[in-house]
Amino acid sequence: MSLSDTSAVTFHYREELTHDEYHIPLIISALDPVTYVGAPLGDYGVTAFASLSIIDGDRVLGDYTAKAHVSKSYSLYSQPTHRELEQAARAAVRERIEQKLYRDADRLGQAVARSGKPSTGPVGK
Repeated sequence: MSLSDTSAVTFHYREELTHDEYHIPLIISALDPVTYVGAPLGDYGVTAFASLSIIDGDRVLGDYTAKAHVSKSYSLYSQPTHRELEQAARAAVRERIEQKLYRDADRLGQAVARSGKPSTGPVGK
């Protein structure tokens, strides 16, 4: 995506999600009395990896990566959904990318201002 149809500055953003699970063995949890009062039986987790590149023509103005992991335990009576874990992981990784962008905002602004030339060809979106 670009800033405008005439801008040579483009943004490339990518996210990858991986899921993981941990389960207490059934033989242990079935015999443990705390299982029946709501003790955790394991957890589900999602790891999000994101990268953002800001490019001006053939020059990279900024390249940012971040990783975030979110996990939540489940019990006999409650269980998180994969969707809510994915949303939380995405929000966390985007927040980390945004923090890096905010720290680098002045330098990026100056680099974009120096660019100042309109694109001569079509801009990919």
